[in-house]
Amino acid sequence: MSPESIRHNRAVHTTPLRPDQPLRSIPPLEQFVPVTPHLAISPTVSVVIPAMNEADNLPHVFATLPHWVDEIVLVDGNSVDDTVEVARRLRPNVKIVTQPGRGKGDALAAGFAAASGDIIVMIDADGSTDGREIISFVAALVSGADFVKGSRYASGGHSDDLTFSRRFGNKILTKIVNLLYGTQYTDLCYGYNAFWAHHLRTLDLDCDGFEVETLMNIRAAKAGLKVVEVPSHERCRIHGESNLRAVRDGLRVLRTIVREWRRGPVYLEVEPAGAPAADRGVA
Repeated sequence: MSPESIRHNRAVHTTPLRPDQPLRSIPPLEQFVPVTPHLAISPTVSVVIPAMNEADNLPHVFATLPHWVDEIVLVDGNSVDDTVEVARRLRPNVKIVTQPGRGKGDALAAGFAAASGDIIVMIDADGSTDGREIISFVAALVSGADFVKGSRYASGGHSDDLTFSRRFGNKILTKIVNLLYGTQYTDLCYGYNAFWAHHLRTLDLDCDGFEVETLMNIRAAKAGLKVVEVPSHERCRIHGESNLRAVRDGLRVLRTIVREWRRGPVYLEVEPAGAPAADRGVA
């Protein structure tokens, strides 16, 4: 797409600013990234993918990622298969991060710290989340949202993978969060989310397991971030078995909800403009 066609189609450029941050001039047209014939964006986008022994699933996952994504960060949980080799073959410029600890929360924290984009999108490596939906998340962010969460229960959303116990548990936990925190979430325990990278200090991830999505949703609400849900279609894992255990991880989510309620408010923190990933306050 030429600069002229971008101008003709009125490209979108929205970047959140701190109250004490002076307005910046709109970037020159060549800095916009074409997304569709009618939309272009200027913020850079990083996709963070935690993976452990997902070599068979990565070809499908990478094939769904939009061509305009600026960076792919794959966090390898010390895989014993060819996960890293497959990722590098599919995308030679993929950024590989070796997970320092264990658990999904630990992996995401490492990936977020390594990401350099203005926008960070987190998806799963098992093929259950569709990278083609990233446009919906990015569009909501550049339209004014601070944090965008996928929902399998919002109008247009769906899941092929939820068992009765997981569906029931998620529904109860979602109601508890809505009651305690005054939110109107429809889906609490889903790993497809996106946010502006400068909110990493506010989210301040300090958990290791699958409760990480709940923690992010709660802290975003407590800090007063503008949270928007977008519909998402969750598919079944393509290959392998999930490490998620409904009862065990459901109890961890419940403990996280209660712990955060007892802690009180979270205050909005914004990283300095242009701060490198190492200074984002993520371990």
